[in-house]
Amino acid sequence: MFTPFFMEDTMKKNILLGITGGIAAYKAADLTSQLIKLGYDVDIIMTKNATEFIAPLTFESLTKKKVYLDTFERTTDGEVKHIELAKKADVFMIVPATANIIAKVAHGIADDMLTSTFLAATCPKIIAPAMNTHMYENPITQDNLERCRHFGMILVEPGSGRLACGDSGKGKLPSTEILLDAIEFALITNKPLAGKKVLVSAGPTQESIDPVRFITNHSSGKMGYEIAKMARLLGAEVTLLSGPVALKEPIGIKMLYFTTAQELFELVKEILPHYDYIIKAAAVGDYRCEDIQPHKIKKQNGQLTLTFTSNPDVLMYIGQHRLPHQVVCGFAMETQNLIENAAAKLSKKNCDLLVANHLLTDGAGFQTDTNAATIITPQYQKEYELMSKKELAKIILETMLEIEKEKSLC
Repeated sequence: MFTPFFMEDTMKKNILLGITGGIAAYKAADLTSQLIKLGYDVDIIMTKNATEFIAPLTFESLTKKKVYLDTFERTTDGEVKHIELAKKADVFMIVPATANIIAKVAHGIADDMLTSTFLAATCPKIIAPAMNTHMYENPITQDNLERCRHFGMILVEPGSGRLACGDSGKGKLPSTEILLDAIEFALITNKPLAGKKVLVSAGPTQESIDPVRFITNHSSGKMGYEIAKMARLLGAEVTLLSGPVALKEPIGIKMLYFTTAQELFELVKEILPHYDYIIKAAAVGDYRCEDIQPHKIKKQNGQLTLTFTSNPDVLMYIGQHRLPHQVVCGFAMETQNLIENAAAKLSKKNCDLLVANHLLTDGAGFQTDTNAATIITPQYQKEYELMSKKELAKIILETMLEIEKEKSLC
């Protein structure tokens, strides 16, 4: 489920949606519904042609607010409505954006309520094209899209597949999840990690016993995935090393996959020098079977003895081979003496900070969407009570930013 960055802030954010006359207009209702559920304040402008595909009443029922259609509609409050809406908006998205509306906004035409408001808006503007493949690929449309990019508009690439007209190709309106991601990305205008490369590892390892069985742990990968997604929202170029998890691939992030500790170790050795921030959130197994059986071990009476050998220590390798400018974050999870063990790990593994997960706190740890942790650096320890993993991800990255600034002053 998509969640906004800080739920308490979303009520302050106004999303203005411009609905135009394409068959995908009905999909804007789901986007509106999801934005309302997430706590955003949503206003709707529809073109006349859009009302031929979906009734304004649909959006008025979802938002509990009037849908705006006519620039010259009289108001009793004395406001110039298209200017008021333009000033109020934190993000303005045209969805779906037809070839016609793209041509208009690319050339500054303001001949109805939607285009007049769009021209007056100074907030981030997003265009989500949806149309027939040949219309989309037409050089005129492509030129207009390039003009939109030139003027700072954000374009959401359409998807490919079978279209309503029966053709197949590029031109489908992206999923609601992708549209929500584009809105959230635009809302965070301050991108402190712009120009930075961030490497995150997440999820468990699996060490085979035989072709059927393996040894693993309870890690869901959720914390690492939230860190990767937040780093991207804050402007970084992100690579996520993922173990076997049941999570969707994050949007806009380079993905590399591992199953065993050795596979993760080899990936890290190959790419470590190319990153500025390294966050090792993966729960790596300490041991693997010394001999993996070629066939399934048959059930038998009595005990089964397995011999284990140590896996490579990924975080230790990172600490030993890090470059001077790199900022390294590790994680620790203990069932006893958490802070003492985590502080010792910080020093031993040569990390800049270590996140000590409070496994025994209700709602924290494995498989949850929330976490409680203590962030430990060589200078201080700071405890954070239960919060969403998304919120904690931002705190971790902000801490790494501060550490980097301190390094630059030395």
